[in-house]
Amino acid sequence: MAIFNRMLMFLSGAAMLVGAGPALAGEGQPSPWQMTFQNAATPIMEQITSFHTFVTIIITLIALFVMGLLIYVMARFNEKRNPQSSRTTHNTMLEIAWTVIPVLILVAIAIPSFRLLFAQYDFPKADLTVTATASQWYWTYEYPDQGITFASIIVPDADLKPGQPRLLTVDHELVVPVNKNVIVQVKANDVIHDFAVPSFGIKLDAVPGRLQRTWFRAERTGMFYGQCSELCGRNHAFMPIAVHVVSEEEFADWLAKQKSSASGDETGKVATAAK
Repeated sequence: MAIFNRMLMFLSGAAMLVGAGPALAGEGQPSPWQMTFQNAATPIMEQITSFHTFVTIIITLIALFVMGLLIYVMARFNEKRNPQSSRTTHNTMLEIAWTVIPVLILVAIAIPSFRLLFAQYDFPKADLTVTATASQWYWTYEYPDQGITFASIIVPDADLKPGQPRLLTVDHELVVPVNKNVIVQVKANDVIHDFAVPSFGIKLDAVPGRLQRTWFRAERTGMFYGQCSELCGRNHAFMPIAVHVVSEEEFADWLAKQKSSASGDETGKVATAAK
């Protein structure tokens, strides 16, 4: 009875933590005491979250079943209750069950897994193409169809404004329109980096001499942050990614301002970021 009460308390606590998960999840950035993914902002991330929940339920049920089976075996077949041990060596139906059931479980996991992989690598028609080039230690964004290029460099702690997250804020964000298919071409100038934005469900290595592609479609406006997720050197922790998702009208205005304004001199700032 005491074991049953402990199991009940454990399950209740786990249920409370799972229920509190969405409240603790970050909106485009990490949150204190966060225990789940950041809130999904793209269809791909929604599928990733759904698949993660599905697999977590399966492995939790398996773990509970195995734990219950172990407790039952220890209680029912211990030496005190069974001084004369059983001589049973084979059970055909049991052996068929523990072969077939795991196969069915793997098939149940494989189907949504393959569906998610297909969605991730089935690139839709691009509404906007952006090239993200990684360097030690900053990002350069290029809009090849619009003729816009700029460096995106971390804002030092001393220059942060109220509400701006530390180690995630940059001087120039990647600006994209909401509800549009954005193809991101990722490459690197020096070593391997990684372009990752958790709320979008994208994470792709930037490899020197190689052009890689990923995509996202943000379904709501706001600021969404990521970081280089490949250990790339001394200042690896200081090359964040900031994506500003805006309305189509705001994006058109931003493009017009970028095209009308002369490109500033980024040489000194890039040199500082590279130190």
